[in-house]
Amino acid sequence: MRISSQFDSGNIEIIRADDPMDVHLAIKHDNLSDFYQWFHFRVSGVADTPCRFHIDNAGGAAYADGWEGYRVCASYDRENWFRIDTAYDGKALSWEVEPEQDSLYFAYFAPYSMDRHADLVAEVSGSPLVTTSVLGGTLDGQDMDLVEVGFGPEGRKKVWMIARQHPGETMAEWWMEGALDFLLDTDNPVVAALLKKCHFYIVPNMNPDGSRRGHLRTNTAGANLNREWNEPSMERSPEVLLVRQKMLETGVDFHLDVHGDEALPYNFIAGFEGIAGATDKQLKLLDRYQTVLANLSPDFQTEHGYEKDTPGNSDLKKCTDWVAHTFGALAMTLEMPFKDNANLPDPDYGWNPDRCRHLAKSCLLALHRIADEL
Repeated sequence: MRISSQFDSGNIEIIRADDPMDVHLAIKHDNLSDFYQWFHFRVSGVADTPCRFHIDNAGGAAYADGWEGYRVCASYDRENWFRIDTAYDGKALSWEVEPEQDSLYFAYFAPYSMDRHADLVAEVSGSPLVTTSVLGGTLDGQDMDLVEVGFGPEGRKKVWMIARQHPGETMAEWWMEGALDFLLDTDNPVVAALLKKCHFYIVPNMNPDGSRRGHLRTNTAGANLNREWNEPSMERSPEVLLVRQKMLETGVDFHLDVHGDEALPYNFIAGFEGIAGATDKQLKLLDRYQTVLANLSPDFQTEHGYEKDTPGNSDLKKCTDWVAHTFGALAMTLEMPFKDNANLPDPDYGWNPDRCRHLAKSCLLALHRIADEL
């Protein structure tokens, strides 16, 4: 048996692996950070071999409450990810499996590699509706890709959508894949109508360095990008600074920041209620968008989510608050589960890439319904 993680987004440390039925592992911290929870590794040479894995330091992870009810993701081909029953005793995360093939991958959620990201940007750039550009470079020298979709911004609402400020929240880029697939369907009359009203600015991956390094929440410098929006810098958070500069150049009418939540088994939206000076129009649009989306998609709900901030309590470190305050826009954070949607559970796959892509299409249908009100 061999265990490895020296690949894009790999993360695991071997504690003891001399007995396949008593393998002990640990998750590595994000660089220069106390955060950890993302794992992704391969076990090979184990066909028809009963195995039991323990992640010994799970209890100290950033969101240890998220392990309750969680089931690990596994894949033989890195395309189809299924769930394995998993136990958590307050300290270690454990699961058993007898692999049907020599090689099996495990991950916190279905990974979205930087190679797949590059393929996505290259594929959509072939559309006449798309313009791609590079806003600048990360601390590790990777590109910050921007994808524009539409017929030009003149006279149209400026729609910004970003994903993976927290790199371990890979469901966010699966969502982006679905969004771009929807927007580039030239046979869809809803898309045609939407593109007459809106011009899209899309950052499919806000944190390329953390993604490649196998981080949960931070970039190379250990910065949590969703706490950098009030004062980003090229030395600590160039990803935010570059995107923010472009937003200030274009303006923003609608903004969606796509994330994943470790603990809550639901899809929900977090708003900007804590900013000073939120307008009645913004707040009404926030409620209206959620109501429309809930009617369009049974995967979305409004009963469960984060507690709303009290008015005037925001310090504008978070993206949604900064955008809503700076532009007077409808700005939202979409959260998806690492576990499953408890309202519509899937015993085999849990919350998964296909569900992410479908939800993205519903989110854009909801935008079409309210676009005239922005």
